[in-house]
Amino acid sequence: MTKEIPHIQFNPATAQNFGFEIVPIEKIAHSKKETNHNPSLPHQVKFYNFIFFTEGSGRHFIDFNWYPVQKNTLVYLAKEQVNAFEFSENLKGFCLVFTEAYFVSCFSNLTENFVFQLFNPQLFSPILQIPEDSDFIDYFHLLHKEFKNLTAFNQKNIINSLFVILVSKAENIKQKETFAINDASKIKTFQKFSSLIELNHTKSRSANFYANNLAITYKHLNIICKELVHKTAKSVIDDFIILQAKRELINSTIKSTELAYKLGFEDPTNFTKYFKKNTGLTPNSFIKSIKNK
Repeated sequence: MTKEIPHIQFNPATAQNFGFEIVPIEKIAHSKKETNHNPSLPHQVKFYNFIFFTEGSGRHFIDFNWYPVQKNTLVYLAKEQVNAFEFSENLKGFCLVFTEAYFVSCFSNLTENFVFQLFNPQLFSPILQIPEDSDFIDYFHLLHKEFKNLTAFNQKNIINSLFVILVSKAENIKQKETFAINDASKIKTFQKFSSLIELNHTKSRSANFYANNLAITYKHLNIICKELVHKTAKSVIDDFIILQAKRELINSTIKSTELAYKLGFEDPTNFTKYFKKNTGLTPNSFIKSIKNK
């Protein structure tokens, strides 16, 4: 990597766009010839994205893990996540890209917890396999048809309604195939915990620090984390910091010493030990491993 990882902004094809677009994967594959960014290499998205594969099989790179995909696989991508396509001749599908503002406007009647759950890879896998007989597929085709119908009366509201139905259908499938989280208070606490980590990870890596800020005991925080994500509170903190470190490290302009200070480590050596303990690799070895993928 000779330059920093590309940060891909929401860049609609038309000026009339209202924060939502459907882009064929084949078009994204061809775009690497037309832009300074190769979508088959890691890139960080600055928008939200559902990728729906309609044919073939292969894999998709999400936050430093490869996930198998096939016909009727739905991929959830949140803003700031790192991803990369593995283009194969038989793998086809579409990207439903949208801004955070658009998504919030569509689901303004639902709780903030819903948005948090939907795109949180710790709570649920970013991959959902849609059953062949699901009407999700019918609604997707209808949404795609209406998106292409530029002369349709009230097109925006038609698309908004179909998008809400599509996401809701996917959530119905997800809740049937995974464990249901019924205690909203635990979700809310975990959401606050995640937000606190994002704001304070350079200040503290102590689970007690976050429990005190949440006005709960360390034991209670641990119970919530184990129930929701099957990890200790400390593991949730470490996973977040390591993910931020990985995202920074694939930017070749930053040195591990500089990154150590940026992440709140007083001694770069401690950061190297911390990174290796959690990944099995030194920062430099990690960079080399990504280059070879």
